[in-house]
Amino acid sequence: MKHNIVIVFVALMLAPLHTTLATQNPSALSPHSTPAAPRTSLKVAVLIPTPQMHCQKCENKIKKNMRFEKGVRKVETDLEAQHVSITYDPKKATVESLQAGMKKIGYDTKVVSDKGAEG
Repeated sequence: MKHNIVIVFVALMLAPLHTTLATQNPSALSPHSTPAAPRTSLKVAVLIPTPQMHCQKCENKIKKNMRFEKGVRKVETDLEAQHVSITYDPKKATVESLQAGMKKIGYDTKVVSDKGAEG
């Protein structure tokens, strides 16, 4: 019972300090807080794979393997249009490195576009 009273007493004593720290410096509450890193402008490369994607299994093969390539943030496939859209960080990857990644899993590619990502 004595331990419970001490813990409540300490918690009550620290509550004003916690409120003061939160008001003056919100990051002081978390020892793991780090300043927000500047956002990197991402790019989207649209590639046409050869051989063509024929089924969901082809799409999944590309998605599952390309997500491990350095700098890749998102991979979307369009079976009907035969396009692979890869959102990537241009500081960590290039269109050529993305094409090399596709080559590793058996696809040659043609670049349709390589533009800045929106949103």
